Amino acid sequence: MGAQWKQAGRVANAAKRGALIGKIVKEITVAAKVGDPNPENNPRLEAAVELARKSSVPRETIERALKKGAGLLDEKVTYETVLYEGFAPCKVPVIVECLTDNKNRTASDIRVFFKRGHLGSIGSVAWMFDHLGVVEATHGDRTRDIEGAAIEAGAQNVEPLPASDGDEEEVEGRIGARFFTLPTDLNAVAKALSADGWSITVSEMRYQAKNLVEVPEGQRAEVVEFLNEVDDHDDVHRVYAALK
Repeated sequence: MGAQWKQAGRVANAAKRGALIGKIVKEITVAAKVGDPNPENNPRLEAAVELARKSSVPRETIERALKKGAGLLDEKVTYETVLYEGFAPCKVPVIVECLTDNKNRTASDIRVFFKRGHLGSIGSVAWMFDHLGVVEATHGDRTRDIEGAAIEAGAQNVEPLPASDGDEEEVEGRIGARFFTLPTDLNAVAKALSADGWSITVSEMRYQAKNLVEVPEGQRAEVVEFLNEVDDHDDVHRVYAALK
């Protein structure tokens, strides 16, 4: 299945570290606002906080984001989720998920990006994707039956998680799996897996492409460049591409 577009080497690139930390902090704030502000009761928030720690985000910054999302500070959380649909170069279907406090600014910037492709209307591309809950997790028992774990937790499907898709230090010596859930079951599945000894690294809603587009090698660089540029924008939360 098509996965969320991930920019190779992003965490390791010092030049983009500030932007990355900003996106992580924004995710913590929003996750604390829309769910339980206690990470132990909110898998999405717990995964965001863990990512922040791995990315060396200062503890004070994490705590401030938690308090802001929980409404314990004078600052108001004004982020809105906005989706844009269209096609990257070579007609690759793309969904861009933004968290923004200024929809006009974001819309203007996204339109500029899509001059290299085609910006569609709402629903023009979404039908090519499934909207699913996704939990990525690792377990210390490498003999653990991931299909059995998925059934017990109430997941709809599961696939092995390659070490290259996660933190190598975290995955090494452990079994990794990506569990797919119904949107309404995401939190319940994450909690069930955690209770079963799985370490949750990702707990989020995603758009998974139903079919992937294979781009000729000579044109692939143009598509990748487009996706990276969109992904780098401060307001862009996630980019989903049906790129094989």
